[in-house]
Amino acid sequence: MHASLSCRTLGFALSGLCLVAAFSTAEAAATDKARKAGALVSSGPLADALSLPDAGKSLRITYLSTDGVTGKGLVPVTAEVIVPAGEAPAGGWPIVAWAHGTVGNDDSCAPSLNPYSARNTQYLSEWMKRGFAIVATDYQGLGTPGVHPYLNTRAEAYSVLDSVRAALKSVPGLQNKIMIVGQSQGGGAAFASAAFAPAYAPDLNIRGTVATGIPYLTPEILSAMLAQAGKATGYSPLVAYTLLIGSSYAGLNPHFRPEEAFTAKAMPAFKAAETSCLTGLSDLAEKDGLTLANALQPTYAQAMSPAMKGMMYPTLKLAQPLFVGTGTADEDVPTQLQAGLVKAACAAGTVVQAHLYKGLDHSQTVNASLPDSAAFTKAVMAGEPVTPQCTPIPQ
Repeated sequence: MHASLSCRTLGFALSGLCLVAAFSTAEAAATDKARKAGALVSSGPLADALSLPDAGKSLRITYLSTDGVTGKGLVPVTAEVIVPAGEAPAGGWPIVAWAHGTVGNDDSCAPSLNPYSARNTQYLSEWMKRGFAIVATDYQGLGTPGVHPYLNTRAEAYSVLDSVRAALKSVPGLQNKIMIVGQSQGGGAAFASAAFAPAYAPDLNIRGTVATGIPYLTPEILSAMLAQAGKATGYSPLVAYTLLIGSSYAGLNPHFRPEEAFTAKAMPAFKAAETSCLTGLSDLAEKDGLTLANALQPTYAQAMSPAMKGMMYPTLKLAQPLFVGTGTADEDVPTQLQAGLVKAACAAGTVVQAHLYKGLDHSQTVNASLPDSAAFTKAVMAGEPVTPQCTPIPQ
């Protein structure tokens, strides 16, 4: 999947050369000083169909980021930079560092190669109306060589933070004043970015984090989920996510034995997870009648333990305030998981403003949270105190 990438697969050409060749050429020509995390490798226009309505300049960039799997060395990562139309305000446009939700592990699923969904178009357009430019990473291994380390918090954080560094260095009219914003996988990536930032990117002026549908897994929570899985009778969106976790880990660890994590019934979908995007994989898993009960082996937790360690946040105490939006009908990232993060982050000393949206599911919560996140954002951007809310009442 990742070993041989065509220009068509990457969907981007630079002066008639495939982007992979551009990586090699640019890196070979760069000085040691320039070859560091956040350095720009290439930049080109983003097709209108892949941008947002009423945008000004729209770019697809490739930049270098620290390999989040090993914690050392550099890897190329792609991102979009979308600037509002019109003249930049004094000091430049502040930035929303957008962390996207699960799309799949294959390069073809990379957000910068696909149009925004109607939901995300509405959501990000609202942030642009608030006066923010959008910097949206694809994450390590999506649209670029190598395996996508799905849900690995360090890899996600480095990709997000270095995308902002690259944009600030290369795109005129931006200012170093940042909101980190994410949904689902991206909610976790946003939290992780804020958690890693003080040590990894102290040069970035992060004002706050907005996360919806945010995942939070600990060994205790995983054990409880697996115990409940044995009672499950219907299809759950979590089935596709477990397959993607397993597929990603298999690509990173040649010694992984998938039969210790997944049943024979789940093997066709497990193999498909390498080349399918989320919608196709979910359709296949549901068609095959997969449930958490019949897809996972009793040894799943043990087999996936190393991968689960990579999903842990380095700290639950963030330096800036955190907004969390949760739907009470969320089945993709169950409400109790998100409540667990809110409770743990509050206990750790993070200023958390949590909101519960009655009857809304994983996707519906995104745009429903906009009015509340607007007030939160106005406060943190102005340096004003945020009212903490650790025990939200459904609204």
